[in-house]
Amino acid sequence: MSHNGIDIDQYILLIIYPSIAFFATGFITKKIELKKSITYSIQAIICFGFSIAYYFFIPYGGALGLSIILGLFGFMLLVIARKEKISPSDSNNMDGMDTSASTKDEEKENSQVKGNKE
Repeated sequence: MSHNGIDIDQYILLIIYPSIAFFATGFITKKIELKKSITYSIQAIICFGFSIAYYFFIPYGGALGLSIILGLFGFMLLVIARKEKISPSDSNNMDGMDTSASTKDEEKENSQVKGNKE
């Protein structure tokens, strides 16, 4: 069996490090109420940083696949950041989830309450 320069326990750690940085950034930017587009951009920079570091510093291409995935994920985050900057989602909108059905239900209930008062 060929050996690519890193063991499975090291590979798991290589997966965990960017995950911790990614979620910590999301948590901190949510606590300081930073815009989502800036949050996504910071997370993209983190993904690109780990991707480049893994490509150049892990021997024998041991984390090449992970490096490619992190680079693609960083690119996806930049696309999402651009979309968020062009048309920002409402922060009351449950983090981007569609609530048009619930607002229609609320309007229907309000009209029924008004009808009962008359």
